[in-house]
Amino acid sequence: MPNEIMHTNKFLNRELSWIDFNERVLKIALDPDTPLLEQAKFNAIFHNNLDEFFMVRVASLKSQVEAGITKTTDNNQSPEQQLIEIREKILPHLQKQQQHYLNHIKLNLAQNDILLLDYSDLNLREKNWIDNYFKSAIFPILTPLAVDPAHPFPFVSNLSLNIAAIINDPETDQKQFSRIKIPQKIISRFVEIPKNINQRNPEPYFSAVPVEQIIAANLNYLFPGMNIEEYSFFRVTRDADLELRDLEADDLMLALEQGLRKRRMGGEIVRLEVANNMPTNILNLLIEGMSVKPEDLYSINGLLGLDALFELLNLNKPSLFFKKEQGKIHKLLKKSQFHLLEDGSLKQEDFESIFSIIKRNDILLHHPFDLFSSSVEEFIHQAANDPLVMGIKMTLYRVSKQSSIIEALIRAAENGKQVLALVELKARFDEDNNIQWAKQLEKSGVHVVYGVIGLKTHTKIALVIRKEKDRLRTYFHIGSGNYNSKTSKTYTDIGLLSVQPELGQDLIELFNYLTGFSKQQSFRKLLVAPVSLRKGIEHLIKQEIENVKNGKEGEIIAKVNSLVDRNIINLLYEASQIGVKIKLIVRGMCCLIPQQEGVSENINVVSIIGRYLEHSRIFWFRNNNNPKVFIGSADLMRRNLDRRVEAVTPIENPKLIKQLEKILTVYLTDNENAWEMQDDGMFFKKVTTNQKICAQEKFMNEQT
Repeated sequence: MPNEIMHTNKFLNRELSWIDFNERVLKIALDPDTPLLEQAKFNAIFHNNLDEFFMVRVASLKSQVEAGITKTTDNNQSPEQQLIEIREKILPHLQKQQQHYLNHIKLNLAQNDILLLDYSDLNLREKNWIDNYFKSAIFPILTPLAVDPAHPFPFVSNLSLNIAAIINDPETDQKQFSRIKIPQKIISRFVEIPKNINQRNPEPYFSAVPVEQIIAANLNYLFPGMNIEEYSFFRVTRDADLELRDLEADDLMLALEQGLRKRRMGGEIVRLEVANNMPTNILNLLIEGMSVKPEDLYSINGLLGLDALFELLNLNKPSLFFKKEQGKIHKLLKKSQFHLLEDGSLKQEDFESIFSIIKRNDILLHHPFDLFSSSVEEFIHQAANDPLVMGIKMTLYRVSKQSSIIEALIRAAENGKQVLALVELKARFDEDNNIQWAKQLEKSGVHVVYGVIGLKTHTKIALVIRKEKDRLRTYFHIGSGNYNSKTSKTYTDIGLLSVQPELGQDLIELFNYLTGFSKQQSFRKLLVAPVSLRKGIEHLIKQEIENVKNGKEGEIIAKVNSLVDRNIINLLYEASQIGVKIKLIVRGMCCLIPQQEGVSENINVVSIIGRYLEHSRIFWFRNNNNPKVFIGSADLMRRNLDRRVEAVTPIENPKLIKQLEKILTVYLTDNENAWEMQDDGMFFKKVTTNQKICAQEKFMNEQT
């Protein structure tokens, strides 16, 4: 491999690459062609993404600074240098977001009879109602905390929105600082004013006031007999990454529960957001009281905590959203739907069990275009009810709070089946939800395990063992998406329903590995991290290199969420230099730089950012015109290849290979939601004078 490939300017910084991805999310919000309430949603997504980035990535860099680390493998930059660059990149994005909220979203919502009012905008009748609402529904749950020699500076919890106030005692002229926490989880951020109260003309469809402004306007009720001299709003972000030792299952759950309690309070402060008009004396008190460094201070010209815009998605205003779309039942599964039997749409004599259909056909699923409910959920539900099914095994990484699949697993256990659920307790920011599900499953007789010590189990696999004619047959699902009915409607994912014996045996052995009864080091067909996935991907790339060296065509197409691993990137650079044509569809972080002379001329990178979150992973290798194609749960990151349990499966059915090739081709021809990466690492929206092609829309209109 040429030595120059190791030069650090051949790799983009992963943190800055992530910020560029989040900027692409923001640009959808800023796009005037995006429906108005979808703009609000993407603003909220951008904000939510940024919160997690600070809680995890920025917190990690700050920990490295405190540990005295001066160099990292990422572009040979120190953690301190990276933090400086992160701040420089984020500040203009925050300014654009707030300007868009104030000057576009609020104004245009008002033109559509949706009023996001400031307290100062209210008429007398509205103020009276709001003030009475404060007294009855907000005031009793507020707890102002004073700061004085007898009361130390109060702990400010992670992601909490707060009011800081200076209170003056008129008798002694003594000033005191006080903090009031906004009860966000109890009261809506936007408090709606009843229609019969506002008496505006024309009458708005919806009008509301931010709850923090309501509290601020009524501070005199919290401090009777005192003068409110000044007040302002602030918000704190803390280190929320849970550091856990390698523990046994019971210890792990206990440690997580304790860790989650700490997370709710939070670790060290990594960001302090304040209103840009905050009085200097209040700002100084906050900085001193919480030991905030200047570089961690973010002054916001607008509403703090714009993730609150998610609340607006409950408004019934179809014209302000994307046109409502819904996937369809996969054409091969239409005769297997119990709900169609129940409503009379399907005759009893035409019904087939989902197992009979899978036995005849491998089925490739592409969500949300193929409905998750009528495919994966139907598979698990029928397994729970089928008297021939002996056992069910599943990995659960992120599960929805109202989970049909959990209900099916509980029902299966109650029906006497052997049910194993591997619940990944360490799924970041879903730990609490997973702990609750794990406890409920155990109480219902499901055998619950927590995976391999030291590794996070990220694989998406489900196994159904069915007794047929005195033999056991293994049916299974392998996919890229979580078993989550909610995200299945908004994430694009790929999956396989099959009964292939060798893959089934691989999955049985993989579950034995996960439950701790096996030290499996090889699999027949599956590529499994951390055992064989890295070597398998590297071998497939090297095979394309050898093919080109031998005068054959070489081509690689990959669709992933992130491309960060340097060994893989170096191999792709080497393949490009040899002449392998490489097309990469990377939604988020991409540390590879395409189109560099002498390094990556044969590599093209696009990012698809649309109404659905691109989450599927597909790997295609030409293999001398006999394509090798894989799908699964893994991204090309070190953590996925070396520190997680992942499963990537070959797709060998020629029809399904053609389906995947078509999917990749459509993504590569997208000119509506596609961004192309340039030779300097920057992404620019594809521009075309030809017919517009939106991959996601095309898939929705052309379901299998």
